[in-house]
Amino acid sequence: MKRKLLFLLTLGFFVAALAQEERMMYGDTSRLGIPHAKDPHVVKFKGRYLMYYSIPPLKGDPQSGWNIGIAESHDLIHWGKVGEITPDKGADYEKKGLCAPGALVRDGVVHLFYQTYGNGKKDAICHATSEDGIRFQRNPTNPIFHPTGEWTCGRAIDAEVCKFKGKYYLYFATRDKDFKIQMQGVAVAPGDTDFSRDDWQQACDAPILRPELEWEKNCIEGASIVRKGRKLFMFYAGAYNNEPQQIGVAESKDGIRWTRVFAEPFVPNGKPGSWNASESGHPHLFEDEDGRTYLFYQGNNDHGRTWYITQQEVFWKGGKPYLK
Repeated sequence: MKRKLLFLLTLGFFVAALAQEERMMYGDTSRLGIPHAKDPHVVKFKGRYLMYYSIPPLKGDPQSGWNIGIAESHDLIHWGKVGEITPDKGADYEKKGLCAPGALVRDGVVHLFYQTYGNGKKDAICHATSEDGIRFQRNPTNPIFHPTGEWTCGRAIDAEVCKFKGKYYLYFATRDKDFKIQMQGVAVAPGDTDFSRDDWQQACDAPILRPELEWEKNCIEGASIVRKGRKLFMFYAGAYNNEPQQIGVAESKDGIRWTRVFAEPFVPNGKPGSWNASESGHPHLFEDEDGRTYLFYQGNNDHGRTWYITQQEVFWKGGKPYLK
């Protein structure tokens, strides 16, 4: 009897250990027949997790453009696709494509922020709403934002919206006039905004974070924001895709002036032969209802032929994030 009990206890610990070690590896095969999912963003909505992400044009139909996929989960590890967001027939501004979603839940409604795609310097940020997380209604004032000033070409991509000190902050990536350097900008709107175009005001006529470190090369993009205490933390992607792109962290007390937390990548690309040898990129820091935080990001080991999305828990000590 004792041996049987010991065996069962050992088996239980083994199963538990396997569960803890199980890793999310999600790749949408519906478009190309091979795994291809990028730019993740996760919300908890009506008892389930919803992940919005970019999916490529349909195989053999480049005119279908980049679109947005939707997957659901109940454990943050296992995901199943439940929908797509494709260009709206009445929205000429997104007819070439839409992607790079960012979302928030307010008063029982999912607010989705996304970029148009395929318009070069004219790509801009758009907004849509949904009461079920799957079917979305476009904001009639779309596109809701693009930057102005001599520091930017006018393009806005990779939207991230968060509420801080009674206002909403819209973080976006843009490029310089030569379309070479990718950098971060920010706009603000009142706390009672409906996220329409007239509510957004550019917070400063300059980038809030631009590439400076060697590993960031010519690009900082894909900002994801989380509030911890009186600070905001930005998890961002440094360098363009597969250069390799890697993940950094910056912090701010006012949402506008940012300083780097680490000089080295918080999440580097993997070693040769690993699943993310080509890059660890486009992060999203998701905070669950229990306060635990999870970093979702994309990666591949074949220079972008395939793309997977994974996640791992981020821990905090002394006001700084760390990984186990």
